[in-house]
Amino acid sequence: MAGKRPHAGKGAPGHRARSLSRRLALQALYQIQMNPRSWQDTQQEFAADPEADRVDLDYFRSLIAAIAPNREALDSRLALLCEIPPHELDPIEHAVLWLGLHELESCPELPYRVALAEAVQLTKQFGATDGHKFVNAVLDRAAQELRPHEYGIG
Repeated sequence: MAGKRPHAGKGAPGHRARSLSRRLALQALYQIQMNPRSWQDTQQEFAADPEADRVDLDYFRSLIAAIAPNREALDSRLALLCEIPPHELDPIEHAVLWLGLHELESCPELPYRVALAEAVQLTKQFGATDGHKFVNAVLDRAAQELRPHEYGIG
C-alpha cells in the first residue's frame, strides 16, 4: 500500500512535539517569574521564536493560558503538597511544578506517570542538581490525591 503512511509531517502533534511544548512552556513560565510583564506578551514572544517550529504550538499556548493566569491557585495547591512555601521555590522547580500539577489536574487523558516523567526530565535538564527528586516527590503526592484510581488507591 504505497503512499498510505500515518501523517507525521510538520506540525503533527506527537510525543516529541508535546515534550518540546512543555520545555518551551517551562522557559516562558520561568521568564514570567523573572520579568513581570503580561503573560500574553511572554506567550506571544515564545510562540514566535524559531525554536517553536518544532513544538505543538496549540499545546504550548493551552499550557501557558491555563497556568499563567492561575498561578496563585496552583501555589495554594502546592502549599498543601510540599514543605517549601511556593514563593521560596527555585524558579525552575516552581515552573515545573506548575506544569506538572496542571497536567495532573486538567489532562486526564495523559497518564500520571507521563506527567511525572516529563516533569522530572525537565528538572534534570534545567533545575538544580537534586531538584528532580523534590519535584518527583511533590507530584507523586499530587497524583495520589488527584488520580487515586489511576494511582492504584481505592
